[in-house]
Amino acid sequence: MKTRIIACALALLVLIPAAAYAQSLVIFVRHAERADGGAQAQPMTSTPADPLLSAAGEARAAKLAMMLADAGIKAIYTSEFRRTQDTGKPLAAKLGLTVQAVAARDASVLVSKVKAEHPKDVVLIIGHSNTVPEAIKAFGGPAVKMADDEYNAIYVFAPATGALTLIRY
Repeated sequence: MKTRIIACALALLVLIPAAAYAQSLVIFVRHAERADGGAQAQPMTSTPADPLLSAAGEARAAKLAMMLADAGIKAIYTSEFRRTQDTGKPLAAKLGLTVQAVAARDASVLVSKVKAEHPKDVVLIIGHSNTVPEAIKAFGGPAVKMADDEYNAIYVFAPATGALTLIRY
């Protein structure tokens, strides 16, 4: 049922006329659950721990791949951390794509890269509880808050209209 809801939401947003310069859709998710539980978030200025995904995180990454396999995604961007890259690997393998890592510290660099390399495409961005809201805003979207324990949100953003849809899975 949730897969059908997501498919309908994605279909509706794809049908919105896009500006010539904008991606048709940008889909944002946070990385899946960390093996260390993620209890101690460290500042981006220090050298943060780079844990693998937990079993629950691996299952969530597989579920995400199943849910987004038919969304028309042409590129997957992550931060430089393993947990974001490992969240995107099942979908990348299914679609024959390479996960592209961009430093988490500057959303404007990510936005510039996505706009330059994938105009008019559907793009998936996998980030962190602090970088997903920054990236949505950098694309021109509204302010959103993401809790430290929030792993089940998919934000679907249509840059041409500013429409943002939140899907929980």
